[in-house]
Amino acid sequence: MIERVLLVDDDASVREALGQTLELAELRPTLAGSFIEAKDHIVPGFEGVVISDIRMPGKDGFALLEHARKVDPDLPVILLTGEGDIPMAVRGISAGAFDFLEKPCAPKDLLAVVEKAIKTRALVLENRRLRQQLQAGDAASRMLFGDSPQAEDLRARVRAAAAANAEVLVTGEHGAGTSKVAEVIHLLSDRAMRPFRKHAAASLGPAALKEAFTAAESGSLFLDEIAALPADSQFTLLELLDEPEAPRLIAGTYKSLAEEVAAGRFNPDLFYRLDLLRVRIPALRERPEDIPVLFRHYVAIACEQAALPLPEIPQELLSRLMAQDWPGNARALMNAAMRFAMGLGDEETEADMGLAERMAKVERSFLVEALRREAGNATGAARALKLPRKTFYDKLAKHGIRPEDYR
Repeated sequence: MIERVLLVDDDASVREALGQTLELAELRPTLAGSFIEAKDHIVPGFEGVVISDIRMPGKDGFALLEHARKVDPDLPVILLTGEGDIPMAVRGISAGAFDFLEKPCAPKDLLAVVEKAIKTRALVLENRRLRQQLQAGDAASRMLFGDSPQAEDLRARVRAAAAANAEVLVTGEHGAGTSKVAEVIHLLSDRAMRPFRKHAAASLGPAALKEAFTAAESGSLFLDEIAALPADSQFTLLELLDEPEAPRLIAGTYKSLAEEVAAGRFNPDLFYRLDLLRVRIPALRERPEDIPVLFRHYVAIACEQAALPLPEIPQELLSRLMAQDWPGNARALMNAAMRFAMGLGDEETEADMGLAERMAKVERSFLVEALRREAGNATGAARALKLPRKTFYDKLAKHGIRPEDYR
């Protein structure tokens, strides 16, 4: 379980009173009476916030602040000051303290500052996690985000397709990201150091198709919306695929090629050639638990590109996003994230759902978020949601959620 608040004060009565306030707010405080005691908790991996009195025997709150900033420069440290210590508190802010509170401290004032610090800490940790994901692992881990079973399955299928030296058919709805999946397949393949070229299939006549093959050399060629490839180009493509040193073809489509064949609009021989390896991208509505991760990622990218400060993302906004159907999939979610990052609001894009369906999706989002925060610990998640254990498990069964998927 994540340690959320470390409270340090040498006065036992003050320590116990403030600790009780934090306990009542379900903030799980850890209490310490000295620098030495507190130091053992402030180690790499500590994910909480620190509240420390300034005046303590031996090493004081300034020493603890200095230690905390050495361990993690972004760790929020809130300083407690006695009467007449305001200049010292200002000195603490200059040294990097998150905020200060004057003793005696009203519970509402304490909780307001602590909640703000916790939200700031959560945002920093989430951004670190995203950066680490971008920097570590293979291309599938870095570029295909999501913690849901569907996202894990997609990454596994992409890796399997990359390992096979054959044509690949990537299917998915509008905006699902077929181009990105194609690029990941290329980057994971043994052709990764060779060119990756992509073209809209509808614009490729036979001559242009031959030029595209030549430009891709022996790398990978992605043809988007392969169903729209002109009929004469379909025959040309079959011939080109048999040439020595031809690039690997990765085709994308949102249509059913089998239906296109039945309607006489797509070459059956080309269909069977492409249908050997198929990678389907699940729609966002099939994996709503991935929406917060993706939305935060897109917001971070938008803020970085526009040199904007990273805003706090309200939980109620994430819950509302998870309750939507997203017919535009990742592309639509990315647009919503860009609008949010630029302060243009979050336009609602809900599909025509009934109240019961919307409420069910919102309920599912809260269950998933609680399990993710508690690393799959069902008891902790039930406690966080203030639900009896049996009721919590009944709801998990109703929504088909498995705690082990979030460990």
